[in-house]
Amino acid sequence: MVNTNLPATWRCGRFLFDFSKRKRPLVMGILNATPDSFSDGGKFRTATDAIAQAELMIKSGADIIDIGGESTRPGATPVALQEELDRVLPVIEALKHCGVALSIDTYKAETMRQALRASVDCVNDIWALRQEGAINSVLESSDCGIVLMHMQRDPVTMQFNPEYKDVVTEVIAFLQERTDSLMDAGIDKDRIAIDPGFGFGKSLEHNLQMLAHFDLFLKLNYPVLAGVSRKSMLGKVTGKETNERVAASIAAAVMAADRGAKIVRAHDVSETVDALKLWEAVQF
Repeated sequence: MVNTNLPATWRCGRFLFDFSKRKRPLVMGILNATPDSFSDGGKFRTATDAIAQAELMIKSGADIIDIGGESTRPGATPVALQEELDRVLPVIEALKHCGVALSIDTYKAETMRQALRASVDCVNDIWALRQEGAINSVLESSDCGIVLMHMQRDPVTMQFNPEYKDVVTEVIAFLQERTDSLMDAGIDKDRIAIDPGFGFGKSLEHNLQMLAHFDLFLKLNYPVLAGVSRKSMLGKVTGKETNERVAASIAAAVMAADRGAKIVRAHDVSETVDALKLWEAVQF
């Protein structure tokens, strides 16, 4: 394990997560209020269905609910701003007093702005706040958490022959540049977490290298999120279809935890929480 000086806490809106008081990672439950997400698209497209799923994840032990109104799977069609807002704002409004942190999964500055005003605690951005106005949107909030993800190119083209000389080194360099940019803009370090972006412009070999050497991302001294749940890399290894990747997803989450992940993003919250509780129990 790489020696690091990871922050003891992560400020996330109304919540302050203290990593010194827990060994297992936070579990971020995935809530896709979309018709076309790669794993559960269409299942929670109405606000009522999405809210019921969120409540189930909370009961199962989720620490954060990550609400998304636009699919970012490879080749996904972009969604208009108003359509995205119509999908996510009713869910945020219904869940804002649910007792766990709420995250908005978006790259649009205006969606960030309106979600934060509606009591969202975290912005989770696949573009790492590179879109116009995004940094200003999070600057309007003095305490929201921020997750910066690495992605090569964009969701439409990211899986067209992704290339790296050294994927881990290049992803670290990108995340270093983005975290430095946020701090230069006046954003406190304890609000920032990073995500190497499994499946976002990476081949199977790239993804496996990142998982094997996940601890190297800790060198940046930010909490690191692992988003491997049900992804195609797991299907390529196991030969299983998307909804049959629960066991592989849990195994990957535990591997990431063992290598220092502080946040795990998951579709299967109950199973992931149970696995991480057992992992935590043997950390002496």
